[in-house]
Amino acid sequence: MMEGLFVFAPNNLMRLLEGLGITLYIAIISILIALIGGGVMGLIMAFGAWWARLICRFYLECIRIIPILAWLFIVYFGLSSFLGIHMSGQVASIVVFSLWGIAEMGDLVRGALSSVSTHQIQSAKALGLNGLFIAIFIIFPQAIPRLLPASINLFTRIIKTTSLVALIGVVDLLKVGQQIIELNILSIPQASFWVYGVIFIIYFLLCYPLSVLSAKLELKYHD
Repeated sequence: MMEGLFVFAPNNLMRLLEGLGITLYIAIISILIALIGGGVMGLIMAFGAWWARLICRFYLECIRIIPILAWLFIVYFGLSSFLGIHMSGQVASIVVFSLWGIAEMGDLVRGALSSVSTHQIQSAKALGLNGLFIAIFIIFPQAIPRLLPASINLFTRIIKTTSLVALIGVVDLLKVGQQIIELNILSIPQASFWVYGVIFIIYFLLCYPLSVLSAKLELKYHD
């Protein structure tokens, strides 16, 4: 049991915190881009021209069909060599998670906007409201509460899935943990258990509150 305390040595703790910072940096920037891009995409998918909706649907299916890890390799190794530019692992990660977030957020926004009853929209038109006022006073107030739980779930998924960036060399939380294990495995055979245990706790503390919040919002607005 005392061997496990090596994880809490100042040097190891500092490195884990630095890795956590990179994980959150990638996740937060990707989430912010996803919120903006996904909002625009959702509006297009709900109210745009047929050809614009078709393009968005094609983009969504491309992102969903190909695994995130494959996208990381495509962007980091393939796209960089094709364009002849050096792209850091962090930049490639942000690009991939932003594209993924935009696609998923766009579909969530489309679903929330489309869930508003057409009878309410028709009634608003009968009262003389134009499209802008219908969107502001009828559609958005009902769609946003329905969107919140699923959005928070998406943010949780983005945070968890950032662990894949270690496979393209990004020194995130998981990668730091692997490095600490490699340095201590000979002197402490149970190093993997203790290091991954701490990483598990960190991810749990990050994601569990979001999951609880999402569940509470879903119950609140479902009622």
